[in-house]
Amino acid sequence: MPVDKLTIPMPDDWHLHLRDGDMLAAVLPATARDFGRAIVMPNLKPPVTTAAAAGAYRERIRALLPAGSDFEPLMTCYLTDNTDPADLRAGAAAGIFTAAKLYPAGATTNADAGVTAVGKLQPVLECMQDIGLPLLIHGETTDPAVDVFDREAVFIDATLAPLRRDFPALKIVLEHITTREGVQFVEAAPGPTAATITPHHLMINRNAMFERGIRPHMYCLPVAKREVHRQALRAAAVSGNPRFFLGTDSAPHLRTAKEHDCGCAGMFNAPCALACYAQVFDEEGRLERLEGFASRFGAAFYGLPVHQRTVTLVKTGGEPPADDWPTPLGPVRVFAPADSLRWRRLAA
Repeated sequence: MPVDKLTIPMPDDWHLHLRDGDMLAAVLPATARDFGRAIVMPNLKPPVTTAAAAGAYRERIRALLPAGSDFEPLMTCYLTDNTDPADLRAGAAAGIFTAAKLYPAGATTNADAGVTAVGKLQPVLECMQDIGLPLLIHGETTDPAVDVFDREAVFIDATLAPLRRDFPALKIVLEHITTREGVQFVEAAPGPTAATITPHHLMINRNAMFERGIRPHMYCLPVAKREVHRQALRAAAVSGNPRFFLGTDSAPHLRTAKEHDCGCAGMFNAPCALACYAQVFDEEGRLERLEGFASRFGAAFYGLPVHQRTVTLVKTGGEPPADDWPTPLGPVRVFAPADSLRWRRLAA
């Protein structure tokens, strides 16, 4: 029997960009409405590289939450070649750091201060393994000789597989996977290994960037791949395997920064992410598995409780694509994968 209404525990977003200042104030309500917690990315300018900086950023987020919101930002440390393991340990003990983020230097937006060689992180990774602090990885090689569509697969073979072998107890999350190789690695890897999957990588393939012209709002990093990879991601997301869970990678950029001769990578999907995930699981005939993917598996991996609050999603005849999201700095385009979305969240 077709299902047109679904109630699940409040979901969490295990990969989110909130930016700072006016942009943070403008986009935060979209996430705080639909998610109970979120892992907040640290790639600000300057990046969040210390416990003191992370604590201050968390307070800025909390100060801008809508009245009555109990949304909880979970903070991350931006790893560099010079990260101090003692600061990381102290930040985790103080409840400031929930995880640490590895950006290969230059791999994506504001990643220029990232790690130049994983070998330089040996003391940091030993510390993280010892205290149980998860390592979140933007899994792409930055070797310019490697085709942009192959960078995730090459990173897995050259960097991630040895890392997994050398630190068998380290919690690792391969963020925003985009390839069949990423799915296969996470499924088979020993030790505590997981992956987040975005709504846009479930809903579009690389053709979306070139639909009757260049579509800068469909450009993200890692870039969307061939259809065979999208299908592998969808199969993984709806599989019920607890190693795969929700991470939107929602990343707001002004339209003027996207529609530019060197446009920014990233999609702002926070206002429609839950509807997108529900549509994918419905299309795959696995709507009953959305609760695990969205509300349970990530919490279990991070050792956090499932929320007691719930959200309800309903199927509609089709909602029009979202409008631009207003900010004091200018409009931000909301991810719109199709002519309409057939699910929406009921107002609380």
